Amino acid sequence: MQQPKPKEQRVEVLIDVQNLYHSAKNLYHAKVNYGEVLKNAVSGRKFIRAFGYVVRTKTGEEAPFFDALAKLGIETRVRDLQEWYGGAKKADWDVGIVIDAIRTAPGVDVVVLCSGDGDFIPLVEYLKNQGKRVEVMAFGRTTSSIIKEVADEFIDLDDGVSKFLLKNLKAN
Repeated sequence: MQQPKPKEQRVEVLIDVQNLYHSAKNLYHAKVNYGEVLKNAVSGRKFIRAFGYVVRTKTGEEAPFFDALAKLGIETRVRDLQEWYGGAKKADWDVGIVIDAIRTAPGVDVVVLCSGDGDFIPLVEYLKNQGKRVEVMAFGRTTSSIIKEVADEFIDLDDGVSKFLLKNLKAN
């Protein structure tokens, strides 16, 4: 169980939606309850801002999902899915997440990074060197062991799947 956190801390939440989505889908064949993720990330502290980094396909079928994130207070950052000849697809938000974190960090005390991607280790180290508390929140079984170590706190979504996953929904 998590310890109570200082209520005066100003918190920003950065959600790597693709990372959490694919982990939940592959581990549990379920979808993420982003409302619970946000609530747990803020943990009763001063909520400043949340960004959800999402990918738009040509069909636009994800628009209702983007609207749902916005209703939760999560600002969506949208990138179009790139498709190459031969069927390869890519939609990488790593650089965008890093830029937003560095740009907005001066206005917060805590950055909660919702991603298990080890590519963010240098970002975590940078933010900590700037005097920020960095909490990483992700599914532990698909999270880099090193990012767990360098973060000030690792919050394992595997430990609360009943609240962090939507019930009775199968991922497509």
